[in-house]
Amino acid sequence: MLLPKRVKYRRVQRGRMKGKALRGNKISHGEYGLVALEPAWITSQQIEAARIAMTRYIKRGGQVWIKIFPDKPVTEKPAETRMGSGKGSPEYWVAVVKPGRVMFEMAGIDEATAREAMRLAGHKLPVKTKFVVRDDNEGGEAK
Repeated sequence: MLLPKRVKYRRVQRGRMKGKALRGNKISHGEYGLVALEPAWITSQQIEAARIAMTRYIKRGGQVWIKIFPDKPVTEKPAETRMGSGKGSPEYWVAVVKPGRVMFEMAGIDEATAREAMRLAGHKLPVKTKFVVRDDNEGGEAK
């Protein structure tokens, strides 16, 4: 599972997921990408499940990049606890994803294989996703 080594604050406020992704909305490393079409919190377990689904399908050929990182702690109070007595303790970590964010990238395999691997990964995630192919004039290193 992905989680930060250390954080400045143990508990954070929920925040809001307004608007489109301004950063991380272009394919920077690979040739193919999986883009979120909805806003959501994606847990470290969901990211790991998607990564395993992709790498299993491509049989460890090619290369996979995970472009999101779960750096937000989600707190929960214990079951059957009365109201009050402060905020709960951190239970799991989430990545805040806005529409247009490239979550995973892939390179070194043909498009049909990448498309199917990304489709399988998309089923593990709580958002609608879209498969995208990198344009040559899009940012990052030249091919």
